[in-house]
Amino acid sequence: MPASIRRMAKPAQILHLGLTFFLVSSHYINNTGYMDTEDTLLGLAALAQGTRLEVFRLLVQAEPLGIAAGELARRLAVPQNTMSAHLAVLFRAGLLVSERHSRSIIYRANLLRLRELVLFLLKDCCSGHSEICAPLIADLASCCPVKEVCS
Repeated sequence: MPASIRRMAKPAQILHLGLTFFLVSSHYINNTGYMDTEDTLLGLAALAQGTRLEVFRLLVQAEPLGIAAGELARRLAVPQNTMSAHLAVLFRAGLLVSERHSRSIIYRANLLRLRELVLFLLKDCCSGHSEICAPLIADLASCCPVKEVCS
């Protein structure tokens, strides 16, 4: 998909229309099968702030149920308008999905997007020497038991 079209379909624009939007892997992957650098930087920049990182960690822990925006603000003792701004940054980066339930918006971590970020960082990390990355990959595999789905 050309970058100009991909940019037009940003999650924040779709949220603005009041639609539920679940990200699919191909939305953020270029024609080589990997995320592009710009989208990776957007995701990493979104996580490079303390409150946003804590929000994302809470949402990962709450999978698959998610947490309402107001509850996130309460748990982290952040004003709701500030929380809204943080959620918007994470959403634009593709790290969150949302769904309206009555008057609340329930946010969930986009684990597929997290997977894509990690894979982008690990791509070609070992330069043909698998023993370099093997311990890191083993650590990542152990965080999610086989019976759970970590997609």
